[in-house]
Amino acid sequence: MGRASWITAICRCKGGAAPPDARDPDAYSGGYARNAGKYALPPEDALIMSDMHNFASVRFDRLEYVKARGEEWGGYEGEAWYGSTYDRAVIKAEGEVARGKLQDSETQLLWRHAVSTFWDTELGFRFDHGQGAPNRKWLAFGVKGLAPYWFEVDATAYVGPSGRTALGLSVEYDILLTQKLYLQPSVEMNFYGKDDERRGIGSGLTDGTAGLRLKYEVTRQFVPYIGVEWSSKFGKTADYARAVGEAKQETRFVAGLSFRF
Repeated sequence: MGRASWITAICRCKGGAAPPDARDPDAYSGGYARNAGKYALPPEDALIMSDMHNFASVRFDRLEYVKARGEEWGGYEGEAWYGSTYDRAVIKAEGEVARGKLQDSETQLLWRHAVSTFWDTELGFRFDHGQGAPNRKWLAFGVKGLAPYWFEVDATAYVGPSGRTALGLSVEYDILLTQKLYLQPSVEMNFYGKDDERRGIGSGLTDGTAGLRLKYEVTRQFVPYIGVEWSSKFGKTADYARAVGEAKQETRFVAGLSFRF
């Protein structure tokens, strides 16, 4: 920037007018303009900022073996997305597999939009599948992001046919022990607006899970772990569970892998 341009900038900062002979600091020297003239790059070679690109990613937070009450099963929770820094199409999936069959699953197809540096909104659909239980469909709207003090928060509200409503909340936090070894406590709760006896769900707070996983970051993309979870059902949901011989509360031991690519 030349001396006249500096004078113009200083005058603007101070609120004064620039001298009559000062050069416009926003103009390009020699009469050349951006993306025009003999020095301009052709469109195929033009520079593109990172937030103008589309990217894709697949991430599994939990792909794990679970043991509780003398029984064993597998669990998964992850997402895949495609899009830019600000807008992405997202598939979220979680569920349980036992004896070679999918026992229970929840799949969401969402549009994620960044509304601030650390927060996204999500809008879309959710589909619930259960072995021996009717499927359920929902509209979904939620927020996901990083709260103060580095708490990862995911909160989603759901509306379904026949006046069904639900709310899911989850919080995670990483406690660094070394640069690669860390503890990850987590809490998850679910609320429903009305009884759904065919799926064993009562109104109000239906269930909650508190977990603690010890993770070792072999690389940022490959993280094995072991851990323990405490799960409980509440209210009429607990009554439905007891009626079919299921436990109201249980302690689960888990071992698994988090990965992404």
